[in-house]
Amino acid sequence: MTSLALSPMAASATVAIGGAIGAVGRYQLGRAVTHYVGVGSGFPWPTLAANVIGSLAMGLLFGWLARHGGASDTMRLFLGVGLLGGFTTFSAFSLEMLLLIERGSVGLAVLYAAISVLAGLAALYIGLLIMRGAA
Repeated sequence: MTSLALSPMAASATVAIGGAIGAVGRYQLGRAVTHYVGVGSGFPWPTLAANVIGSLAMGLLFGWLARHGGASDTMRLFLGVGLLGGFTTFSAFSLEMLLLIERGSVGLAVLYAAISVLAGLAALYIGLLIMRGAA
């Protein structure tokens, strides 16, 4: 499939529109899950639901793109980067982990997972400490 390359501005707009839709979808999913499960469960069910649904959707998208020879830049940017990126970045993380494992780089996949989780937690904690000190 041949497609014209998008300009950087058009590509950014495509991602932004998809991201906005994905973010609203995640918000509405969170509301629905909280309504269904209840507020006092103590477990982050809405985030878990978004991560699992987003990962399933990324798998379906990636599989479809692989089966059908790719897609236009517009579709890939809108659905993969924008919509699913706005819904959950965990779907991209899951795809990257699987690709590393499929390529035989299991050790690198484990390292990537460990660094992602530990560095993310550390960065969040540092940001929290900075803001607590600023108060």
